[in-house]
This record gives sequence, structure tokens and C-alpha cells, in this order.
Amino acid sequence: MKNICQTLIVAGLVLLAPGFARAQTETPPPAETKEARLQWFDQAKYGLFINWGLYSLPAGEWKGKNISGIGEWIMNRAKIPVQEYEQLAKQFNPGKFNAEEWAQLAADAGMKYLVFDCKHHDGFALYRSAVSPYNVHDATPWHRDPFKELQTACTKRNIKLCFYYSQAQDWHEPDGAGNNWDFKPNDEKDFDRYLRDKSLPQVRELLTHYGPIGLIWFDTPHLMTPERSARFVELIRSIQPDTLINSRLGPGGLQDYQSRGDNEIPHVVTPGAWETAATINDTWGYKKDDQNWKTPEDICFKLVDIVSKGGNYLLNVGPDADGQIPPPSQEILRKVGAWLKINGEAIYGAGRTPFGPELGTPMPGPKDKRGQPRFDPKHDWRCTTKPGKLYLHIFNWPASGTFELAGLQSKVTRAYLLAGHQKLKVQQTDNGVTLTLPAGAPDKIASVICLEIADPVAKISPQEINAK
Repeated sequence: MKNICQTLIVAGLVLLAPGFARAQTETPPPAETKEARLQWFDQAKYGLFINWGLYSLPAGEWKGKNISGIGEWIMNRAKIPVQEYEQLAKQFNPGKFNAEEWAQLAADAGMKYLVFDCKHHDGFALYRSAVSPYNVHDATPWHRDPFKELQTACTKRNIKLCFYYSQAQDWHEPDGAGNNWDFKPNDEKDFDRYLRDKSLPQVRELLTHYGPIGLIWFDTPHLMTPERSARFVELIRSIQPDTLINSRLGPGGLQDYQSRGDNEIPHVVTPGAWETAATINDTWGYKKDDQNWKTPEDICFKLVDIVSKGGNYLLNVGPDADGQIPPPSQEILRKVGAWLKINGEAIYGAGRTPFGPELGTPMPGPKDKRGQPRFDPKHDWRCTTKPGKLYLHIFNWPASGTFELAGLQSKVTRAYLLAGHQKLKVQQTDNGVTLTLPAGAPDKIASVICLEIADPVAKISPQEINAK
């Protein structure tokens, strides 16, 4: 039965081949169509990334030796032969996995979408696949489909279901990119055969069997060309036209939004739709010796900082081999979620800051490791916006008892704290606004002040705009 299903899926892709050829010359989708697809993404702002797989079993160690680097890359870093790595599947039996608990954690954390690692670079599918027997249902003693279970759990909680799929790197396949210790170098592989026989058919499966998919998080587009990217785009649009596609699919400009570098947050306000995917410690896949957890305060600042610059925050957890999300991760996420229950109005659907100097200032001298000008960031406060409202997120509560907002020319009609809706005294001049604050910060993580203004869009003095 497995072979018959595989033949039918591949045959279906063969029938689509003329369409793939047409897609090579197509231009990116119209902006209005892209904007419609992005509406939920612009509202959501905050998502949960889950990297889980066979790599969670060794947890950073192979044959008694600690392997440096991120956990999900252990097969590559240790140059583990395919036949050896495959044996991990026989041990994969996560008795503590509970999709309801995972989805509830995302809900408690205030996250609006969930991106699950359906196939990472090791080539192992974390769902039931008819395309390849190397999958969690058929190759392990567990015989379950966690993605199907997550579909049910996320639907109950109105969390948008999404998936990660490594479309190019596949260290298990002779023609997939990346494995040069078992197979030929990349430039000698039949990469198009790999795309035709595994990658594209598996994306088709995932789009066909698990209901509406919010976005597909592609990664590391080795050997991808504009023509190859177009094959994926046409396939996706033919099945689920509203599904978002990230920029790591590959060249061609067909993406809906930009995935920035891992843990990368831009220094300044950035146009367009974009997302920062980030770790809650130092790895994506589980490593037993990585206990370097970010604090709830740090996570909250990054979330506000990203939203104030126009982006989304996709925060990762790496469950262990038993299927348990590490308790420190859960505690951190729930503390940020408690903050969002009070202050979420200033995050969900919120827009960019109209100011800019609060973000920091450029620094002279050599560029950073990413080739960007160095920047001296500030961490005192950030601003997010909605029509007729400014939200001031104050991280360092002023000892003076006042907060001065220079450059705001729009008339402030009301000022209050989101926590408790306590009204604040406002003094407004041509130079800006001064707010009289309570003696202590209402929230130890960040206190949010809402300024209701007479104009739908904040008017800022010219010198403030120039400073931005």
C-alpha cells in the first residue's frame, strides 16, 4: 500500500510538470493578495516554534562525546553515517508527549500560531508520510502522528497551525543537499530528482491531510534556484492559496514575508512583513547540557522591541526525547503570557513606533559580524501603535516620577496604565508631553501606558522625524 501511495503522489507531481514550467516566468503575487494573506500574521505577532525529532534522543552527545553546536545538527556535526543515525528511530518512543498540553502551553503563553518541525535536515518526518517510510509512524515503536494530534489541539484553542519543512537539505537522501560524508558532493547530485520524489510530494501531503495551514517555514535553501522555488509556490497555491511562504524557500522573490537570521533583531524600524525566529536558550533541538535560559524579562523586551520595529516573534522550544517541553521553558513562557493577558492590547495587531531615537543610535567604526553598522541600543522604553493610540512600554521606571515624550504634536485626549486603567496626569506643550507617574512601576517586567490621541496617526515634530 505504501508503494502504491507513493507512486500516485509522484505521478500527481509529474502531471503538474507543465504548470511548474509556466511558474518559472511568473512574477510575484500582487501586493493586495499578499496583504490579504498576511492579515492574520500581522495580528498574531507572537508564535511558538517547536523543534523536535530523532536528534532529541542523543541530546547533544554521540558515543560518549559532547558534540558542539545546536542540537538538531548533531548528525552533520558528528558526521554520523545514515545507517547509524537511522537506528535512533527504533528508540523513539516519547511516552510523555501530549499534544493538548503543548497547545495549551502556547495558549497560556499568549502565542497565536504554532510552527511544528515536520522534517528537519536529518530527513526524518515527524508525521505519517506515504512518500517515505522514514517517518515517526512507520519507523518507530511509537506509531503515532504528532502533527495530526497537534492539529486537533490547536483547532480547539484557535491557534493557527503551521509547519517547518527542510525543502533542500536532507542528510538521509543521496540526492538531498548537505550530506557529503555518505554521498556525493552537492554539485554531483540529482537534486531535482530529490525534489520530485520526496520534498515536493511531502509538502503536498502536509497541505492535503492536516487542514488549513497558516504558513510553511522553509529553511537553508541550498541548491534552490528561482525555478525550483516556483515549483513549491505553484504547488502551495494550487492546494492552499492562503498559506504564507517565508523567504527561506529560496531565490525568486515569491515569498510572503522575510525570515530574518536566527535570533536576529534589526536595530531600527523595518518595512514590510518580517519575523525573527529565536531560541529560548542556545539551541533549537534539545540538548541536555544547555540550561542557558533567557529570562521572562528578556523575552518580553524582545517581543515588544520586535513589534515596535514592525515584526513578529517566533520563539522556539526543544522538547526532550520523552516529548516533554523542559519545565524552565514552560515557566518562562507562562510568565510572559501572564504579562500579555494584561498588556496584549499593545502587542496583538499593533504597529511600528512613530519615533525612533528610543531604539538607540548608530556607532562609528567597523561593522558587526553580519556586515551591518554597529549600533548602541537603548532599553528604557518602546512604543507600539494602533489608530488613535500610542502604547508606551516602560522597562526602566523613571525615578523622577515623570515620563517625557519629546516631539509628539498630536493632542493627547487621555492617558492611562493598561494595568488597572489608572488615569495619568498629562502636561502637553509644543515640545511634547510630560506624564506624571505613580511612585512605583505597576509591572516588574514592563508597564504599559496608553495615550489616546486626537489624530489616527501620531504627528511628530520634524526634528524627531529627522532623529529617527
